[in-house]
This record gives sequence, C-alpha cells and structure tokens, in this order.
Amino acid sequence: MNIYYINYKLMKKKVKQYAQQIEVGAQDRRHVLKEFSRMLDNQIEKIVLFLLEQQGLLASRIAKLGEQHELLLQQPDISQMSALREAYRAVGQDLLRLLFFVEINAIGLRKILKKFDKRFGYKFTDYYVTTRANHPYSQLQQVFKHVGIWAVVGAISRNLADLQDRQGSYVSIYDQPSLPFQDPVIDSIKAAVDRLTHSTNFLQFLGQHALIMQEELPSAVDDHVDDQKYDFISLLLNLVNTFLYMVNTYIIVPTADNYSMSLGAAPTVCGVVIGAMAVAQVFSSVYFSAWSNKSYFRPLVFSSIVLFLGNTMYALAYDLDSIAVLLIGRLLCGFGSARAVNRRYISDCVPLKIRMQASAGFVSASALGMACGPAIAGLLQTHFKIYKVTFNDNTLPGWVMALAWLVYLLWLWISFKEPAHEIEENNASQEANAGTMENNELESRLTEHLLLSSEEKQQDEDGDQEYDGSEEASEEAHKPATSIQSAYRLLTPSVKVQLLIYFMLKYSMEILLSESSVITSYYFSWSTSSVAIFLACLGLTVLPVNIVVGSYISNMFEDRQILLASEIMVCIGILLSFHIISPYSVPQYVCSAFITFVFAEVLEGVNLSLLSRVMSSRLARGTYNGGLLSTEAGTLARVIADGTITLAGYLGESRLLNVTLLPSLFICVASIIATFYTYNSLY
Repeated sequence: MNIYYINYKLMKKKVKQYAQQIEVGAQDRRHVLKEFSRMLDNQIEKIVLFLLEQQGLLASRIAKLGEQHELLLQQPDISQMSALREAYRAVGQDLLRLLFFVEINAIGLRKILKKFDKRFGYKFTDYYVTTRANHPYSQLQQVFKHVGIWAVVGAISRNLADLQDRQGSYVSIYDQPSLPFQDPVIDSIKAAVDRLTHSTNFLQFLGQHALIMQEELPSAVDDHVDDQKYDFISLLLNLVNTFLYMVNTYIIVPTADNYSMSLGAAPTVCGVVIGAMAVAQVFSSVYFSAWSNKSYFRPLVFSSIVLFLGNTMYALAYDLDSIAVLLIGRLLCGFGSARAVNRRYISDCVPLKIRMQASAGFVSASALGMACGPAIAGLLQTHFKIYKVTFNDNTLPGWVMALAWLVYLLWLWISFKEPAHEIEENNASQEANAGTMENNELESRLTEHLLLSSEEKQQDEDGDQEYDGSEEASEEAHKPATSIQSAYRLLTPSVKVQLLIYFMLKYSMEILLSESSVITSYYFSWSTSSVAIFLACLGLTVLPVNIVVGSYISNMFEDRQILLASEIMVCIGILLSFHIISPYSVPQYVCSAFITFVFAEVLEGVNLSLLSRVMSSRLARGTYNGGLLSTEAGTLARVIADGTITLAGYLGESRLLNVTLLPSLFICVASIIATFYTYNSLY
C-alpha cells in the first residue's frame, strides 16, 4: 500500500550515499543534483498520478449520486434525501483523507529537501521548487493549486446546499456572499487545502498571532472537540480576561514616570514599574499553563482576585508614599496573568470550525486592550480625595482596574461553565475513531505511513534528531514535552531563530512603548494626554495592518520573504529613531515609532505562522507547549527591555534614547543574519 507514498527511506539512503561518493571523489556535484532531481520527479509523479486516479473515482461517485439526486427532485422522499446527504458527506470525508495523503507526502518532500540542503550546503530547494512549480507541465502545480480537488469540493458543496432545508433567498451557492449553512465537512476540506497551500485570510493571519498550536498532521476525521464542552459565555469571559489584562498592562504607561517621581524616584524607574508585571508573568505563565490541565474556572478566579489586590496596592502606594508597595502591586498583577489559560481554553474547548475565529478574537482583544489602556489613562485627568484616599491621574488607573476586576470576578462566578477534562476518554474515542476509519477502503490505502520503520529511529548522521513520519506516529513521539528542558531539546535551529525574532520584536516594541512618556516629556514637553493619544493611535494600527497583510500581502509573497522584509523595516525604524541630528523633532520620532511598531506587528503574525509550521508537533500539547515557549520569550524580552530603560536612566535622560536603542539595533541585526542563515528551512 505504501507504494503510493514518497519513498523517504530510499531517498535518505541516497543522500547518505551521495555524501560518501562526493567525499571520495566518485561523484561530482552536477551529477548528484541531476540524479536527485530525477528521483524526486519520479516520486512526485507517482503521488500525483495516484491523486488524479482517486479524484477520478470520487468524481464517478459524485456523478452517480447526481443521478440519484435528479430522481429525488422528481419524486421527493425525505428519508432518501437524508441518505443522499450522508452519501455526499462520505465522499467529502474520503476527499479529506486524500488531502491528508497529500499533506503527509508534502511533509516528506520538505524534510528530504531540507536534509539535502543541510548535508551538502546547496540551495537546492529554491532551485527545485522554483523550476518545477513555474513550468507549464509542472506536476507540483497539481499539489499546490488543487484545481481538480476544488472541482470536487464545489460539486459536494453545491449538492449539499441544494439538499438543505434552509437555503434562504439565494438562487444557488454561487450567489451567496458566504455560506451560513455550509456543511462541516466542507469547512474541514477548505482548512486542509489552506494548510497545504499556506493561503490565508484576515481571520487566519490574525489568529496566528495567538500561536494556538495545531497538530502538524491533524486527523482526517471530524473535530474531536465535543460541542457540549464549548460554551460561548465561557469563551467570552476568557476573551474579556485577555482584554482587561492588556488594558491593565498599558494603562499605567503614560503616567508611570510621574508616579515614580511623586514617590521620590527617578522618572526612568518607570521601566521597573512597567516591567515588574512582566517579571511575574515569566513565572505565572508556567503555573497557569499547568493548572489549566485540571481546571479553567479556578485559575481564572485566582487571576481576578490577585489582579484586584495588585491594582488596589498600586493605587494605595501614593498615599502610603512607598515605591515598594507600588512595585509589589505590579508584581501581583503579573502573577495574575492568565493568558496561558485563555489560550488553552480556545485550543482544548472550542470546536475546530470556530477555533480560528476564537483565536482572532483573542488577538483582537489583546490589540484593543493595548489601545484602550493608554486612552483610558488619558481620560483620568482629575484630582480629588475621599477621606484620606487620593484619586488623581497616577492612582486612578489602579482604582479603575481594581473595580473592573471585581466586576469581572462576579460575572465569572455567576456565568462560567467548567468544561469536563476528559483527556483519557477523548484519547480512547480518537483511537476508536481511527480504528473505524481503517475499515474504509480508501483510508486503508492512505494510512500506511511513508517514512522510516520504528526500529530505524535514530539520530541522523549530521547530528540533529529528526523526527520522521513513523517516529511521529509512534506513541512515544506523540507525547508532549514534560519540562522546559525537554521542550528546549525539541527546538531545531529554525525554531530557535524564530524565537529570537519574536524576542527581538517584543523587545523593540517594549522599549518604544515603555519609554515613550519619558522621551516625549524630555524632548517635546508632551502632556500625559498627548502621550496617551499617541500610544492609543499606535495600538489602533494593529487590526488595519493585519487586514492588509492577512488578506493581500501574505497571498502575494512567501511568509519568509515577508519575514525578512519586515525585519529590515524594523531595523530602519530603529535607525531613524536615534537622536543624531539636533534638534530632535516630533515628525522624526512619530514616523520612526510608527515604522517600528507597524512592521513589528507584521513580523509577529508571519513569525508565529512560520513558527507553528517548523515547530515539532510534540509542542502542540501539554503544559510546555509552543504557545508557552513563545510567551516566555516575549515576556523575557519585555523584562530585559524595561530593565534596560531603568539602568540607562542612570546615565541621564539626555542619553536615554540612544542607549536604549543600541541593544534593539544589535538584536535586530543579529536576527536578520540568523534569518539569512536558516532561510532555506523556513517553508
């Protein structure tokens, strides 16, 4: 059966033989490239011909079902219509399994190309994909474009829509702007094709920012998340938690320097005040991720209580005249960061058909909170006392957030529904479903995996531990990482570079945002309201930028091309920010800030999209997952950035801007060099 799959085992042996032959001078480079290209062409031709054969069989089945459909239109029968719908869905499930077959082979092709490039140091992948994909007789086009598959999808979709009782006022599916009653199997097929072509839209691109990890090879059957586990109000509460936390993070940015000075500290201590929340989040991300293995409700309650106490202490620090109380309050706020729980709820409890929308909601809530935080701070420009408690522009952010978390806690307590944690039962259910699938004739031809047998699991000769198909299929290889150390061992050079890029963009954004109040006050004498408006405008660019990139740019260029271009633009933005020519002008600062921030946002979406593809599937689940690793990298970047601001403050405010920008520039240049180094593996 496995004759239809790419013969990864054979090609891996060939790569090893080529290396030995070149080493002893028995083969030259040109001959190796020619022979390996021919071998790949033969393997792809075998896959494509089988794919076309199966498409033909599916088309024949649809044609026969079409004849039955015509008869039913003349003599309607409800029971037969129901059976016909199920028959169309069965064809859709078989088409989904065929796409699963293509995806397995695409992964095998990508792995062997990466191995060849790494072993010989050639840029063979670029040459091979470019020449084959663009040729008029290319068989790769069949894999990339899926013209025949989309024709089958169209036939299934149209007939299922015709058989629906609720067709609305539209003449046919071609007249509808969207398909509100589209069958779930069509959604699954579309998602599978999008994975293969890496095509994207606004929701997908925005959702990628959440890095809610998916399996590299998701199941070919329906989503296993039980709809009964999903509750809309509970999802909404998770998104509100995300929104409030981001508001809580940035609401103090416009006033942190003034608050620090009112307590007798230097204005640059604002870096420590802002960063204290991120310091605590480094630890809270781990224990909240572990806690979410057992419950979602209890960690959210704990988060709300801790954030209520933290904000109360932050507000009371003014009357207590204590910088220590101020910092402890911010640390408590960081210990209440439940973003790991919010991500985990979406990943585990939201059905696949709306998971992308939920992921996009998570990112939108974060972006909205980032914009609203400074904007709210700009509105709180008042001063009054109640008894001995002072309410002013420094303390009101704390009081407002304390009240918000108290209201949220009450709503959470009343409305949240704890989903059942049935991990073992779900696993058993999946195994049972897998056993049922194997009885299907088409599935039996597709479930033979293409890669090495279990006894051949070993470390590659080039020193990296590569997880091949059967290895990933084994029970051991599917176990999630059990510690930070085991998760780190799963990181390939490509993943490490992606995490470095994520660190860089978060560092650059934090430097820009956290020191904005001090910089604009020193150079331009901006008021708190002016700083708040500036930061809110930066935050409001997030959604429009993602609409443009997600809907258009990402479908015109490869992700790695956008990644590299965005890194270069971030570098240009940082360079333009330096105070070299006096006087330092508002247009220079504002333009450089927008360039840095906007392209860092673009970079984040593309970076996390690539990261989810190059990261091991073992990091898709468990406590120490890819989302946690990226969160830790980003949070660590924020901690170091805020610490840098405070340390640079000892050199004086006149040097603050240039001193804090130098590390940003260095890390950005390093990430660009690292991207060039791993460029061929980013696909």
